[in-house]
Amino acid sequence: MKKLSILLADDHKIVREGLRMLVNAQADMEVVGEADNGRMAITVVRQLEPDVVVMDVSMPELNGLEATERLKRLCPGIKILVLTRHADDGYLQRMLQAGASGYVLKRSASEELVRAIRYVVAGKTYLDPAVTATVVGSALGRHFARGSPPKKTLSLREEEVLRLVARGYLNKEVAARLEISIKTAEAHKANAMQKMGMKSRIDIVRYAVLEGWLDDT
Repeated sequence: MKKLSILLADDHKIVREGLRMLVNAQADMEVVGEADNGRMAITVVRQLEPDVVVMDVSMPELNGLEATERLKRLCPGIKILVLTRHADDGYLQRMLQAGASGYVLKRSASEELVRAIRYVVAGKTYLDPAVTATVVGSALGRHFARGSPPKKTLSLREEEVLRLVARGYLNKEVAARLEISIKTAEAHKANAMQKMGMKSRIDIVRYAVLEGWLDDT
């Protein structure tokens, strides 16, 4: 059985060593490459084409956010899992909008990283439990700040599209999965976002968390 190939991108050697031991201890995973800055990460990804990149946010030369944006343009299908010490909503929003498929805090990497890798490979979005609490709290804060407007109902197709977007699928991937055109997928997404008052992908993820769409079922 082919093992999942993992690239580690972090500017701290000791962190990479710990992550490598953790990943290589899994029978179905192996670390195939490492990078200590964002620019090197892009170069190594182009050479090795790994299944998953574990990406630190704060790196020299090119930070994790910029590296993620460039990698998603170069390799749209690659899964990028953010590993960071930042738990605030701002970092989460920027990384998800850049195309990351998951977000894990360094303080809980030993318990969450392997699970997160399996999630994103399966096409799901993974949020560290501590970050999920932040996302839900932010969503509830917005809800109560607005009052409680009548809940609008999504059509079946709109919900299908939003579920996939929340898991990190791009518009063309949503279209292929649902066997519809890209324009139709974009239209359903736009209609759903307008209906639910959503402005960005992070709003979709917040809604997905509240609705339980990202639960491991």
